[in-house]
Amino acid sequence: MDVRFKVLLIDDEPGALEGMQLWIDWEKLGFEVCGTCSNGAEGLKVMAELSPDLVVTDVNMPLMSGLEMIEEWQKNGNKKISFAIISGYSEFEYARKAMRYGITHYLLKPVEPEEAAEELRKIYSELLHEAEEQQWSEIASLEEQVFLIRQLLENCPGSEREYPDSLSTLSASREAWNICLILTEPAMYAELRGITAGLIAQEQAMFLIDLEMNRLGIVFGYSPDQGQADGICRVLAEFSVRYNGQRVVVAIGAPEESLLHLANCYRTAEEALKFKFYDPDYPGVISYASIKNRHFQYHYDPIRLVDNAMEALTLLNAAGYHETVTAEANLFRELPLAPEIVKKALFHLMYKMKEYMEDSLGKKASEALVKLDFSALDASVMGLNEFLSLLLSFGDECIDLLSEEQELKSQGIVQEINEYIREHYREGLTIKKLAERFYLHPVYLGQLLMKKNGVGFNEWVHNLRIEEASRLLLENKHKNSEIAEQVGYVNYSQFLKQFEKRMGMSPGEYKSRN
Repeated sequence: MDVRFKVLLIDDEPGALEGMQLWIDWEKLGFEVCGTCSNGAEGLKVMAELSPDLVVTDVNMPLMSGLEMIEEWQKNGNKKISFAIISGYSEFEYARKAMRYGITHYLLKPVEPEEAAEELRKIYSELLHEAEEQQWSEIASLEEQVFLIRQLLENCPGSEREYPDSLSTLSASREAWNICLILTEPAMYAELRGITAGLIAQEQAMFLIDLEMNRLGIVFGYSPDQGQADGICRVLAEFSVRYNGQRVVVAIGAPEESLLHLANCYRTAEEALKFKFYDPDYPGVISYASIKNRHFQYHYDPIRLVDNAMEALTLLNAAGYHETVTAEANLFRELPLAPEIVKKALFHLMYKMKEYMEDSLGKKASEALVKLDFSALDASVMGLNEFLSLLLSFGDECIDLLSEEQELKSQGIVQEINEYIREHYREGLTIKKLAERFYLHPVYLGQLLMKKNGVGFNEWVHNLRIEEASRLLLENKHKNSEIAEQVGYVNYSQFLKQFEKRMGMSPGEYKSRN
């Protein structure tokens, strides 16, 4: 049997009680004997203590008969109980009177196991049917309450909307009401909801409310003088153990005396939930009481962040990119800036980076962009630290890919640039003019030349000039000042300085030694 029902046996004859326990296979029939007693007065006390589903009782007993006991229980008992009476042939009047109390199950003394088993099967079937009906009734009642509570969450403060008396009755059953909001990643929601439902199943005045895609609420009522929300504390303590370190954030609103003002609880819980963005502490609980005097800033212009970060990206300056993004994240914390405004600014930057990568790399950009599912990020419960980490790693990947691409392209162009420098180093050549000619950023061009030649652009030009000057000096056809001018120096003292720096002697000494 899947369902067991508790049965209490009452008879003033010890032998009869013992016989019923020994000769009837209660377990096979779907029952368990929870207790025995010897008269109706004692039976009333035991029924109140053990709450049996079925009482099998003799009718003719001292102190209080079985029928007197049944009558008293049906008037004042705290639970509906099924009864079966035991009586002899000579006590038919008892059986007839029992029918007035709705008792239809009757066992003759002495009790025969086979006859008793047949009657008990009928009783089990009736109890099972009643239990199923009770369960469906409770489910229907709970669903109706949940539906009405959802409507309360949508209620605007101060509205005069009318609700059924059942909701007012529920509200009056507790001195205070509140809501606990639980937010998680969409992929975790189904599991989290199932566990939460199981945790609150045994709690009183506690309702699970499905809200948005990855958000649910626990509406709970409590009486402060009977323990400050003990029920929700038990649930959240277990909850914290199960989801420690996982992306689950929990917030509790400001309590209200009436359930009809639940919308205020919801609004304050949402406000508290936002502050978890800066300190997630998964799955730590934040209450509105702890943040009610703190306020978010909502004005922010992302232009500086986007411009500085994009400049660092285009220059392949990873350090500059990190410095820009980290500094802005610190500003977000100091203000503090509302999480929705922060996300909007970060998404704006990521979109700009995505566009730049696609324009620069085409299909190759997919390697870095694969993690940027903006719809998933928007629904995520990630805190600022996690967004910052994502943004920094995304920037690093972009810069790495762009650097690889530039490296491939630069292998051919650097040779071309060096050849151009060799042909034009005698002219007033600058890195800026060279960058304009080859359509490169001056800083990037300088980095390419440094990597290829081992020295900076200016040093490379001086090296080429002094190399040519040394050749001309050995020909001994021109004055030193003329050679200086031929290789590109308009100032002889500058020529002299650069020559001595590289050759370790003056042009005159070089000429005389060679």
